[in-house]
Amino acid sequence: MALIRSCALNTSMDSPEHARIAEELGYTRAWFYDSPAICADVWMQLALAAERTEHIGLGTGVLVPALRHPMVTATAIANLVALAGSDRVTIGVGTGFTGRLTLGQRPSKWSDVAAYVDVVKRLLRGELVDWEGAKITMMHYPGFAGDRPIEVPFVAAAMGPKGLAVARDHADGVFTVPDPVAGFDWCVNLTLGTVLDEGEESGSDRAIAAAGHAASLWLHFAMEFDKLDMVPGGERWAAAYDGIPEDVRHIELHEGHLWAVNERDRPFVTGEVLAASGAAMSVAGWRERLAQLEEAGATEIAYQPAGPDVPRELETFAKAMDG
Repeated sequence: MALIRSCALNTSMDSPEHARIAEELGYTRAWFYDSPAICADVWMQLALAAERTEHIGLGTGVLVPALRHPMVTATAIANLVALAGSDRVTIGVGTGFTGRLTLGQRPSKWSDVAAYVDVVKRLLRGELVDWEGAKITMMHYPGFAGDRPIEVPFVAAAMGPKGLAVARDHADGVFTVPDPVAGFDWCVNLTLGTVLDEGEESGSDRAIAAAGHAASLWLHFAMEFDKLDMVPGGERWAAAYDGIPEDVRHIELHEGHLWAVNERDRPFVTGEVLAASGAAMSVAGWRERLAQLEEAGATEIAYQPAGPDVPRELETFAKAMDG
């Protein structure tokens, strides 16, 4: 299979070790999530991963510009480059689905993301740029950041036409979920779920623990963007959150997001739901799905493991993909 095999890590204190394991298993790149309300700090964990690994690519999957001044981001990139080398670093950016919604904020405008990316790139080249009415430039002496100019690839996490336009005009590729987008030479597709053991049911405790979050993700998305019709039984599922004050509903809704199934979601996350959504499949099922993703335009699969045994998830997915 021609697809590049990467992993997407829901950044935790264990993610540097998981990146090391992924490197041993032949993964090309490890993407680290940027969502401060639910994840460990993306830059700290990327730096630790750089020290534990030798050649696996390291990237933000994806960075949320609204959370940081562009100088902070440029300096973090320069420091990661100093640790890992520019050939190993990739920067994914987006509007902030999880990173913003878990803070009770809406995603950023794509025009703001585009402006941010352009300024960060110019700072890394050593240029003097305008930001918030002032001139800024990277002033680091040797030993305080990687030497400029620094060139690293960027991908934009996009779904709609505005985001795809930013991916084409301001980045080197696109980061997609749930489906790839045709027309890009570099299309990273985020893929969630678990590979079932031979004879294992999709509703097993292990499968729910490893892949139940994939089902919850789509309810969370549907509730945030008023698209409950995209989720079977969405109205009934969403009713589990009735009675929660609006000012804290986003906190309850995103508990365990992209990692575990919270108590409100658990009654609705069944083996049937996981099987229907493709989150829990046999090796044969996964191989068929990967072939479909490649045909649809994916060039790289970013597989996100979860649950109590991430090394097992990484290994079984690698074997499924290699077959």
